[in-house]
Amino acid sequence: MLVKYKRSYEKIAMGFLSFIPDLKDLNTLNNEIALYQDDDSHELYLWKNESDDFSGIVGLEVEDKYIVIRQISLSPSERGEGNSLAILDEVHALYPDHKMMGSFETTKLVAKWEARNRHQNTGV
Repeated sequence: MLVKYKRSYEKIAMGFLSFIPDLKDLNTLNNEIALYQDDDSHELYLWKNESDDFSGIVGLEVEDKYIVIRQISLSPSERGEGNSLAILDEVHALYPDHKMMGSFETTKLVAKWEARNRHQNTGV
């Protein structure tokens, strides 16, 4: 389940984002969190697993007709394509009229999600 980021989740969000290699540096990590807090077109959602524990995070850039999946980061015990695809399913449910696109880091995952959905919808 996706839960919209709020400032009280800052340390949790920073923990998940710090798993991303480009965000290991504290200064860079603080700048990234500030972007999500200050820029209305950037949204951050924490992801809860089936046990209702925070287990990941997804960062979005939301525009009029499309969404860019900027980052997805999961706790080590939750990593796997299945959970990442489940997060993308939930993002799509929040923004059903938006085209989902990937950033440089997430393009392959978004392409897998699209291919899976095409396969499920066509039975091919």
